[in-house]
Amino acid sequence: MNKQEAQKRIAKLRKVINYHRYLYHVLDKQEISDSALDSLKHELSELEKQFPELITPDSPTQRVGGEPLAEFKKAEHNTPMLSIEDVFTIEELKRWQDYLKRIKPNKYFEYFCELKIDGFAISLIYEKGVLIRAATRGNGLIGEDVTQNIKTIQTIPLRIDIFSEIAPKIKEIIYDGRVEIRGEVYMEKKSFEEINKKRAQKGESQYANPRNLAAGSIRQLDPKLAASRDLKFLGYDIASDTALAMGIEKHSQEHELLVKFGFKAEKGKICNNLEEVEDFWKKAAQDRERLPYQVDGVVVTINDNQLFNELGVAGKSPRGVRAFKFAPKEGTTVVEDIKVQIGRTGAVTPVAVLKPLVIEGATITRATLHNKDQIERLGVKIGDTVIVERAGDVIPAVVKVLKGLRTGKEKSFNFPSVCPICKTKLKKEEVIWRCPNPHCPAIKTEFLEHFVSKKAFDIEGLGGKIVRQLIDKSLISNATDIFSLKEGDLIPLERFAEKSAANLVEEIEKSKNIPLHKFIYALGIRHVGEQTAIDLADKFKNIEALMKADLKDLEAINDIGPKVSHSIYNWLRDKKNVKLISDLKRQGIKIISLPQKNKGQLQGLRFLFTGSLETMSRDEAHQLVRDMGGEPVTSISKKTNYLVVGKNPGQKLKEAKKLGVRVLTEPEFWEMVKAK
Repeated sequence: MNKQEAQKRIAKLRKVINYHRYLYHVLDKQEISDSALDSLKHELSELEKQFPELITPDSPTQRVGGEPLAEFKKAEHNTPMLSIEDVFTIEELKRWQDYLKRIKPNKYFEYFCELKIDGFAISLIYEKGVLIRAATRGNGLIGEDVTQNIKTIQTIPLRIDIFSEIAPKIKEIIYDGRVEIRGEVYMEKKSFEEINKKRAQKGESQYANPRNLAAGSIRQLDPKLAASRDLKFLGYDIASDTALAMGIEKHSQEHELLVKFGFKAEKGKICNNLEEVEDFWKKAAQDRERLPYQVDGVVVTINDNQLFNELGVAGKSPRGVRAFKFAPKEGTTVVEDIKVQIGRTGAVTPVAVLKPLVIEGATITRATLHNKDQIERLGVKIGDTVIVERAGDVIPAVVKVLKGLRTGKEKSFNFPSVCPICKTKLKKEEVIWRCPNPHCPAIKTEFLEHFVSKKAFDIEGLGGKIVRQLIDKSLISNATDIFSLKEGDLIPLERFAEKSAANLVEEIEKSKNIPLHKFIYALGIRHVGEQTAIDLADKFKNIEALMKADLKDLEAINDIGPKVSHSIYNWLRDKKNVKLISDLKRQGIKIISLPQKNKGQLQGLRFLFTGSLETMSRDEAHQLVRDMGGEPVTSISKKTNYLVVGKNPGQKLKEAKKLGVRVLTEPEFWEMVKAK
């Protein structure tokens, strides 16, 4: 990408990021996931690193988050209100402890555990004991002044009155100085249900959850509305500069003082080791449904304030604290039907059609059953009540059948013996059943969607819905037809006008210049993913050399074994595939061989990523490793140097431990990259 192209891309990224950050941080709305937004920001950051002269002060990378609403005064935080990194398993918590011990090898770690209230973070400033300002988190550095609304919350004292003994120094600071208290505004379940009940009686829409309602109430301009919502406040922190001035040595002491100051605060528990932390977490998980408010985990903090401050900050989170979230959310629902989907390689995947259920705020109507063998293992039938799990960015899956709830009306699912689309007899390969008909309409549609995807020809504006429209209208029947489309072909389609049609034709024309590895990936050769396509492009430099390669040449490439080699070799000798490549060239496709890269700082190292990443997408992580000379891999082996774990890591983590593969958290990976 040259400077001019980067400048255009940066401008678009900034506009989109600012829009979505405004929705999330300012209006408490969300149209895309946090991970999607983080991916956009990471792409912008990487482009600005490549072209530092394009960085401007108003770039989203130059600040923590979005802008406050114009209707509220801005409120600057003396100490940034940072976020807390999540962990989901005791193994992740142990890796965090190991990480801290590498930084402070001779230190004893005492922890303080408290419930993580699902609320809305607020900073309270008291001057000479009187509340003078309440501010939202905002972008972490600057929030919104919501003092009038906060004053309506009965659990927040307008003046700190101390009725028990405290150190004279602390008392002096409270009444002669400035104190900052932080905590969560929340709504109890009972109040939330009552509000929704009244709205239902009036025929009004229901609020989604207590957290969003509490946040929306605080950010109303009329304080009378906030007063009517029965909001609560739970203190959890005395800001570090205040705590330092008061000489408070332990975080647990802050909680004790908050109660003395007149705030509600979690009693919490001091834990001497991670076994005690885990016990606290397990009990909290058991008790969570009986609590009057929503909690989604336990906050684990290094109890020694000096040590906490010495550990500092990594990325956007303090090193000395983690949010130990409860296990991945599950829900129960009924299987209303089971259907099969045909993939681009002909793979037949059974999918459970579910009675809609909401898990972690997302409505789920489909869940994978993986394959025929999995259906048999679960014993799932149409009409069964099942447990569905949704963890991070993993596709929702049926994990268990509650057979005790059967009525006798359930129906067994008969896995098809022929393709439901083209009626060709299915063939089994290991555990996967496939449609072997290359002309199957379903395979053709899936292939064309793959062909135009981001990792392939990357034709912006040509997504799955448009591809299916083009096929239905007989405007395209194969990949080469895409490059013959004109504005007049597109205008009659749904949601197309002259400008959008012209834009798509322009994007199609731009895509004709394509790097070799993307072209190879676009061909949809079975077993050839993004990394294998890159390896092939590095080895053969041009498509002609690849087409002439024999099995010996292919097998000589690292990680390309006999199975993959035969798949590539056979595909390239099929006459219809040779014709496809030839026809694409005749349509003006120019396949670009990228210059040989210099050896990077991660040269010779193999990285595998698992779980949901917070600061980047999986694709961006892979590209970062490649840019630094390393090799991203998709399966674990003894040859893997590092496994980088995000939220909700799967089986790969267990396998890595068995193989002795070194495990890194996402912040540790970033530190490694920066160190390099």
